[in-house]
Amino acid sequence: MKPILISGRANPVLALHISQVLSLKLGQCKIDSFPDGEIHVEILEDLLGCDVYLIQPTSPPVAENLLELLLLSDAARRSGAAHITGVIPYLGYARQDRRSAQGEPVGGRVAANILSIGLDRIISVDLHKPTLEGFFSVPVEHLSAIELIAETLKKSLPDNPVLVAPDLGAAKLANTYADILDIPVAYIYKVRESGDKVSIRNIVGDVSGYSPILVDDMISTAGTMIRAMDALIAQKCRPEIILVATHGLFVGDGPGRISSFPVSKIIVTDSILQNKDQLPLPIHVVGLKTLLANAIRRLNV
Repeated sequence: MKPILISGRANPVLALHISQVLSLKLGQCKIDSFPDGEIHVEILEDLLGCDVYLIQPTSPPVAENLLELLLLSDAARRSGAAHITGVIPYLGYARQDRRSAQGEPVGGRVAANILSIGLDRIISVDLHKPTLEGFFSVPVEHLSAIELIAETLKKSLPDNPVLVAPDLGAAKLANTYADILDIPVAYIYKVRESGDKVSIRNIVGDVSGYSPILVDDMISTAGTMIRAMDALIAQKCRPEIILVATHGLFVGDGPGRISSFPVSKIIVTDSILQNKDQLPLPIHVVGLKTLLANAIRRLNV
């Protein structure tokens, strides 16, 4: 079945890189926004009988990019596509996987239901929780960037490194990195007070005199990382902190808050389009093009 790659506006650079790995041209598509904010999509390709891959992370602005992906899917379906796969490296609403109060929705379930209607299959990278795959009624190809990031870390490990999980949710992730890098692990117990406020209760493991490598699946407002760095510095870690995450959202005043700490490097992937010139941070971006292109090759049979 003939594959066609079409990019939304969320990360056209990654889409171009994937197409180059696959030696395919990106399908022509016109996307505009009307003055009132409505999105207009027009696919300028013959998709009859094609296997279509829509490349669109649902990164901030999440609602806009999610709707754009759904409109692309509908346009592809009405153009005769035989099969539609959403290549969604970063999946928005993934953190809303349960309710913490009576009047709240399960946002992850809502997003999964909507995407399952418009798509036949989904490719994503390092979901916030692997159990999110169960929210979808279509197959999910769940990829991981951990080995790619670990290979980057190996090239410039600091002296006396220690991997640090900034909360219990990242403990398994930290252990996975530790297995690859063969370095010790410490764990931070945190309590989330609100969407952007957390407090630290305890650190398990020795960090005094070590160079911490904080690992998580994403950096959003950086509240978790900030509190973790405060706790590590209080325990007299070395002033050479590395932050690692698959998804770098860097929203709000997060970048400015991070820049006030002794951070020597931040490693993220290009799941979300990064403008390094606008971030006052030492960022290294790991490319996902080959990982995603190989998944598309494997599925396009």
